[in-house]
Amino acid sequence: MAIQIIKIRLFEACLPNAWLFKPVFLMLLVLTVSSCGQLIANAKKEFAEDLSATILAFDDPETIKKAVPAYLILISSMIRQDPDNPDLLEAGAQLYGAYATGFADSATSKKMLANRSFAYASHAICIRDKNFCDVKNISYFEFKKRLDAVEKIQAESLLIFVSSWAGAIEANSSDWNAIAELPKVKAGIQCVLEIDETVSNGNAHLYMAVMESLLPPALGGKPDTAKKHFDRAIELSNGENLMAKVLYAEKYARMLFDRELHDKLLQQVIDADVGSSDQILINTLAKQKATELLQGGDDYF
Repeated sequence: MAIQIIKIRLFEACLPNAWLFKPVFLMLLVLTVSSCGQLIANAKKEFAEDLSATILAFDDPETIKKAVPAYLILISSMIRQDPDNPDLLEAGAQLYGAYATGFADSATSKKMLANRSFAYASHAICIRDKNFCDVKNISYFEFKKRLDAVEKIQAESLLIFVSSWAGAIEANSSDWNAIAELPKVKAGIQCVLEIDETVSNGNAHLYMAVMESLLPPALGGKPDTAKKHFDRAIELSNGENLMAKVLYAEKYARMLFDRELHDKLLQQVIDADVGSSDQILINTLAKQKATELLQGGDDYF
C-alpha cells in the first residue's frame, strides 16, 4: 500500500492537471518521462536513506529484530522494480548485511542474508565501475591492479562492497573457496584506507583491525598492526563507535590474554552514553555485548 501511495503521489507531481492540457501533454510526454523517472529514483533513494537513519537511531534492538524483516522485503521489492539503481542496491546491501550480522537466528539464515547483501553490493559496484564486474573470477594480482585505479569518490562504494564480501565469507566460512577470497577483501579494505580512511566513521580501520586479529602471533597474526587500526578507528569516530571498543576487547585483548585492557575497554562501553542518532542502535548492541563479555571474563581468563 505504501508503495502504491508513493507511486500515485509521484504520478501527480509529474503530471499536474494533465487532463486540462491534453494536447500539450501529448507533445511533451517524451520530454517529461526522463525527469519523472529521476524523481522516482530520488524518492526511492530518500526512502532507503530515511529507513536506514530511523533504524540506526532506534534504541530497542529487539523491536528492530522483529520489524526489519518486513523492510528487507520492501527494499528487495524496490530493487526488483529498479534493478540498476546503485544507490538503492547499496542501501539494500547494507541493510541485509547488518541484519545478517546482528540478528540472524541461524547459520542458514545468516548465509542467505549475507549472500543477498553481497549480490546487491556486487551489482552496485559493477554499475559504478565496470572494472569490478568480474572480481571473483580474476587473480589477486589483477584485482590489486584494478584497485590502483580507484579514486577517492569511490571509497564509500568500495567499502560497502568489500564489507559485504567479508560478511558473505564469514557466513560461508565452511567453504574453503570463500575463505580463499579473503586476501582480495583485505586488499580492498587497504585501498579504502589509502584513498579515504575517514569514510564511514573510520570503519575501514575497524574491518582491518579484526582481520589482523584473526590469528595469534604464533600463527602469523599481527596484533601490533591490529592495535593501531583499533586505536585509529576509535579516534576517527571521536570515541562514539562503542562497537570498536567491544571488538578491541573481544578480538585483540582476549587473543593476547590482556585482562586489564579487556575489562577497561568493556567498562568504558558500559559507562558511555549511546551517542548521536546515527550510532544509537549499534551502540546499544555494543553495550549489551560488553556486559556479556565482561561477565564471561572469569571463564575466559
